[in-house]
Amino acid sequence: MSTETTASVSTHILDTSIGRPAASVAVSLAARSGDDAPYVTLGTSATDADGRCKNLPALPEGTTHVRLGFDTGTYFVKKQAEAQQDAPRVRDSGAFFPEVAITFAVTPGEHFHVPLLLNPFGYSVYRGS
Repeated sequence: MSTETTASVSTHILDTSIGRPAASVAVSLAARSGDDAPYVTLGTSATDADGRCKNLPALPEGTTHVRLGFDTGTYFVKKQAEAQQDAPRVRDSGAFFPEVAITFAVTPGEHFHVPLLLNPFGYSVYRGS
């Protein structure tokens, strides 16, 4: 029998506006098996103090595409409230991107680490190791 028939996924978030990990960001994981199949939400988690999401659910066998969803709006609203306690000032309310959804193709047996580099007005992702 095959030892690894499914892909695996991990992620972490770095808030590049402060040069630190983004803690307590809600993350959802969805997957589908084929171009025409609907996405099925497999579970949710949140980043830890190091910005890492360590308990994402396993992908089902046959997964071809994965979608990671990040609740960035709630994270930035909380960060803005903390910043205003230290130095009150007028800023835009919320985040320009209230959520980030990253969709990517996977190959059975491979691990996909997808870091999110985040700031209030932009983001970048890449396939890490």
